Amino acid sequence: MIIAAKRLSQVATHMGIAYVVAYALTGSAIFSGLAVLVEPLINVLLLPLHQAAWVKLRRGAWWARGACLGAACEKLSQTGLHAGVAFGVMYVATGSVAIGGIAALLEPVCNVLVLPFHDRLWEGVERGMQSKGGQLIAM
Repeated sequence: MIIAAKRLSQVATHMGIAYVVAYALTGSAIFSGLAVLVEPLINVLLLPLHQAAWVKLRRGAWWARGACLGAACEKLSQTGLHAGVAFGVMYVATGSVAIGGIAALLEPVCNVLVLPFHDRLWEGVERGMQSKGGQLIAM
């Protein structure tokens, strides 16, 4: 149960960051709410395609020689995918390349800064549950 709550909290944190960035750039609560729904949906649809492409790339001989470099490239391309979606959503909504670019930079940076604190908080909750004899149930 705790793992499901952690995942739900992680999604809420991502959506909160997306909302704050969209609101800061547009000043529209309605648009920001819609962007928070549209952006994750697009990411959810595109991420399996991204992962499938990387599965094929990992099968290549170059991966065995440079696994660390390959893993770094995979994470960079995943970051690029998310930044591209953030850019696209903001560009379509505002028609501004500048606002789309700012969103593409701000949202990933905010996630990188905020999510480690989120994860530490949940690690403390999990340790507390384990020390009290609680059971972590995966959903």
